[in-house]
Amino acid sequence: MKIKLLKWLVSMLCAGSLGFSLAAERVIKIIVPFGPGAVQDTVARTFVNELGAQLGAVVVIENHAGAGGTIGTSLVAKAPADGNTLVMSAASHTLTGYLYEKLPYDPIKDFQAVSLVGFSGYIIAAPQALGANNLKDYIKLIKANPKGFNYASAGNGSASHLGMASFLARAGLEMQHIPMKATGDAVNEVLANRVQGVTSATVGVVGFRKDPRIKLLAYTGRERSKFLPEIPTVAESGLPGFSFDSWMGLLAPANTPKAELEKINQAMIKVLSNPEVQERLVRLGLEVKTASSDEFEQILKDDWINAGLIVKSSGAKLE
Repeated sequence: MKIKLLKWLVSMLCAGSLGFSLAAERVIKIIVPFGPGAVQDTVARTFVNELGAQLGAVVVIENHAGAGGTIGTSLVAKAPADGNTLVMSAASHTLTGYLYEKLPYDPIKDFQAVSLVGFSGYIIAAPQALGANNLKDYIKLIKANPKGFNYASAGNGSASHLGMASFLARAGLEMQHIPMKATGDAVNEVLANRVQGVTSATVGVVGFRKDPRIKLLAYTGRERSKFLPEIPTVAESGLPGFSFDSWMGLLAPANTPKAELEKINQAMIKVLSNPEVQERLVRLGLEVKTASSDEFEQILKDDWINAGLIVKSSGAKLE
């Protein structure tokens, strides 16, 4: 009886030690400011497990969608600056600073760059049923039916919203904007022929390149995408000089210790050098690119200036 009791006590102590170890394990949250299926969500899920292994931590993704990504981003701006709360961001991060008259955070001053993940261009797409074989056809159809067409986006202030708004402004066109909660939702509206257009990051539509329900009309990058080389650029299709693309990366709250930034940055560089992770991201149409936290910080500041020009040219403004 005493031996059985001793064994039970030992097993309970071991279980207690294990429970303490698990409870003490570091948990890092990556906030995705859009819903499941959004571009940032899809990209973050390709490397979350490998990042956790590199850092010896549990890395979890939390989706906090709404208001063009500003709700989730605001949570990170107000989070403790300890490296345990990050945001998976893209070009919409800087664009919102010019779109909204009042934001609960400053897109530059309240954040620090942690790790660049890569770059993605955007695809202008329409329902196949619309009958536009190329962007020139598409422009003609919209001009022939002013204010009669709708386009969907990942939400007010999202990059997909601004990408289409910039294109329409440059082409002298008008379409009604239908904001959704995620890129996947916006693309589904096109697939179902409920709207007449969407501008999606390559990640969001590359899987539909052979789908008979959707027509990929043009690529918004400066040069053709190496993932969709058959798709001409917007500039090639009648709007010379037009371009719109996006970085993707992790940001942390301002004043996060430099040592924490470097630790996560180095872990991400190792993760992004993993052939399996690279293959996942390439399949999504993302051009993988690494950089130091300081180099990424400069990209962020340069993009802030460019975002102002994009918003000004589009004429978009949000309350």
